Amino acid sequence: MNRIAGKGVNMETKEGRKVVTIPDLITVRQLAELLGVSPIEVIKELIADGIMANINQTIDYDTAAVVASDMGFEPREEAPPPLPEVEAPPAPLTEVPLREIYAQEAPEDLEPRPPVVTVMGHVDHGKTTLLDAIRETNVVASEVGGITQHIGAYQAEKKGRKITFIDTPGHEAFTAMRARGAQVTDIAVLVVAADDGVMPQTKEAIDHARAARVPMIVALNKIDKKDADQERVKRQLAEVGLTVEEHGGEVICVPVSAKEKEGLDALLEMILLVADLSELRANPHRPAMGTAIEGKLDRSRGPMATVLVQNGSLKVADNLVVGSIYGRVRAMFDYQGKPVKKATPSTPVAILGLSDVPRAGDTFEVMPHEKRAKTLAQERAEREAAGERRLPRLSLDEIYDQMQAGKVKELLVILKGDVQGSLEPVRNSLERLGDENLRVRIIHEGTGNITESDVNLAIASEAIIIGFNVQAEPTARSMAEMEGVEIRQYEVIYKLIEDVDKALQGLLEPVYEDVVLGQAEVRAVFHISRRGKVAGVYVEEGEIRRNAQAKVIRDGEVLYDGQIASLKRFTEDVKEVAAGFECGIGLDGFEDFEEGDIIEAYKKERVG
Repeated sequence: MNRIAGKGVNMETKEGRKVVTIPDLITVRQLAELLGVSPIEVIKELIADGIMANINQTIDYDTAAVVASDMGFEPREEAPPPLPEVEAPPAPLTEVPLREIYAQEAPEDLEPRPPVVTVMGHVDHGKTTLLDAIRETNVVASEVGGITQHIGAYQAEKKGRKITFIDTPGHEAFTAMRARGAQVTDIAVLVVAADDGVMPQTKEAIDHARAARVPMIVALNKIDKKDADQERVKRQLAEVGLTVEEHGGEVICVPVSAKEKEGLDALLEMILLVADLSELRANPHRPAMGTAIEGKLDRSRGPMATVLVQNGSLKVADNLVVGSIYGRVRAMFDYQGKPVKKATPSTPVAILGLSDVPRAGDTFEVMPHEKRAKTLAQERAEREAAGERRLPRLSLDEIYDQMQAGKVKELLVILKGDVQGSLEPVRNSLERLGDENLRVRIIHEGTGNITESDVNLAIASEAIIIGFNVQAEPTARSMAEMEGVEIRQYEVIYKLIEDVDKALQGLLEPVYEDVVLGQAEVRAVFHISRRGKVAGVYVEEGEIRRNAQAKVIRDGEVLYDGQIASLKRFTEDVKEVAAGFECGIGLDGFEDFEEGDIIEAYKKERVG
């Protein structure tokens, strides 16, 4: 038995053809060794199939299988290596929601904990200024120690009680952490400028906080401005579903001036009031679990992480796993840079001793032994390296079956449209669909293309995304495919409504969706005699295939949707061109290319 780059090769005779087992990825050189031929022969076969590859280039199984078959072999795909069997950790946060862990705790072990607050709102409405004002006014003592002046979270005090503030860049980061399984926020403070009012990002922040099902407090900032109009802003808030207490609603609204440091005490008192109503409790007597808020590599100290303890107590010398990283807490510092030996629930701390830098949103848990922590971290790392993906999420095709099984009672939708005027009739029509057993609930709507932020919200909320006359950005589409989030795009409103209505009634027929094969950027435009204009492109992602469907996208708008008529590398016609190579593309019935245009190759694939 041969060994190629650690892969087992099993060759047997069957009907005159040798059976060869090929791994998922293999270099041209390794494939040649596996087949017992010269690398030049393999490269020739690849060129014949329209693939330009050098001896060290990695190709996937499908490509290698075609070459092997053309050379007289019977290809077989190598099964992935089995994951090591490890003892299941005791109720890890990554597998059991924190609220369920709290529910499993004995009531006598639970103790009150500080609320964890995230500040969100529209850009330039004063989020950072407000956080800085609270920090300067209410953080006890000045920062000392010098381990870090900013650890992504800090605590303020009011009447002897602590409040933890998570310093995130905005609602996108808030939801990205939720999408990774980290529900860290107890209360959302929505900052709205009294002189500006409700803006697009204000509405987005409201939708993201609602999707997380956390209570909101409105901090009406910049009341010191001459053109501030508090009543106008309160009316605007009511229009988006946030009715403040003075107008008969339930939303607490606190007028503040971060610049003049006015109203800060009242805001902190309201946060504590909402926390009391929520009865926030945790068990400080068990091993810690929680979430990484941020991570960085310190030149002198190595990997550092800011973590928020959500249950239990974290101590120096504890062994822990953070996502797929393990370590032992060598040192721990609070938000002021002071060394601490123990961190209780809702306490943010910076820790040293991890093997690598964790990602924001990775959950952590303390393990009884270092060996157990290392084994679990390695298992997760191997699963990630093997391309393990989340299970497919709820889709429009499955919604009726899920309802029949009693698993869902509403279809959560993120709705994106080209203009605001398009969204209202679509929203109104969707919300009228269904019955008492299954209804549509739109958790976020907005104009513009579908973005990563939309996908993160869909991941965190188990929603589907519906686009009306808009495109999905390439990064958003890639993330959606990786995470199993369904994106449905429509150009005709009645078709959109009809599909959702049929899905709710269990009558939706199988549909076809566009599966992106690759993207290329136009670098030059050439005029070929008797053929017209062709685009000289650089393939940035995936691959471009001859005879595939293609879209020409300029400034986010689709100018053309048709078929690739010709595909050339230099002067040779080829079947496909992979990422990292240049080629010439001719389209059927389109010549109006411009440098910077994006050509997106795709195929129609049946779904459902």
